[in-house]
Amino acid sequence: MNLFSAMRTFVEVARAGSMNGAALRLNVSGALVGQRIAGLEDHLQARLLHRTTRQQKLTDFGESYLEQCIDILELVDLSEGKASDQQRRPQGRLRVAAPVSFGTSALMPALKEFTKFAPEVEIELSLSDNNEDLIAGGFDVAFRIGELEDSDLLQVPLAPYKMMICASIGYISEHSEPRTPSDMKHLRAVLFSRTGRRPWRFKKGVEEQSWTPLARISVNSGQAVRVAANAGMGVAMLPETLVKNDISEGKLVQLLPDWKLPEQPMALIYHRDRYRPKRLTTFIEFARSNFKSQFA
Repeated sequence: MNLFSAMRTFVEVARAGSMNGAALRLNVSGALVGQRIAGLEDHLQARLLHRTTRQQKLTDFGESYLEQCIDILELVDLSEGKASDQQRRPQGRLRVAAPVSFGTSALMPALKEFTKFAPEVEIELSLSDNNEDLIAGGFDVAFRIGELEDSDLLQVPLAPYKMMICASIGYISEHSEPRTPSDMKHLRAVLFSRTGRRPWRFKKGVEEQSWTPLARISVNSGQAVRVAANAGMGVAMLPETLVKNDISEGKLVQLLPDWKLPEQPMALIYHRDRYRPKRLTTFIEFARSNFKSQFA
């Protein structure tokens, strides 16, 4: 049995969903496809497919082995000088970690474009405001907001994460709109609990002011803070990407637009591997293009 030929056949069966479909793709007989899969399973001493009369479904082992086959075959093509655009099209599963608000409001809409030019890549996106460990979590790549600790991970600088102060029209009509940070002493805030009650720092030219928010409620979800702000429960400091639609639709009002809040650095991080699958390099370029920084 030619192991690489059997692996290629297995990949095509997984993509086509049936042995007959794979036979058409490979321009071979269905019987030969069946022989290769049987030989591969015998070689591995493990079942790759659950077979029915009409289609095949991957076993749990088959799911994990498929990813290995894709990476191995790509390396084989590279080593044999067969890495044409067609043969090196991005494919396989990519595990991505991102903060919740950024992932929901900015990354998810952008992924629609990524799936258009990389249709054979399956994105497994994990949203969490805890900085997921890439190795322990089995992630290929992650978005990070805030200062990064020194590590062996590679970093791609992205556009800074911009924040803004906002409140509902109803809340402002009841309490009057502040013109400077010092005018906010009579207001109450809805806080993102991870940032706590730290002072909000503002800058306008060379002038700097700060305001320590008085919290009406704190919650560990940016989306929940947004909902509370829309409900008139207080002022909120939220990511620009999360509230820009609410502001354009007149649901929320940006406060102190002439005063700047500190921006948080954002980066894409990934393993320092000598070999990077095409799906990973394609995603890195996608992120660099969509969330680019002047320093990238």
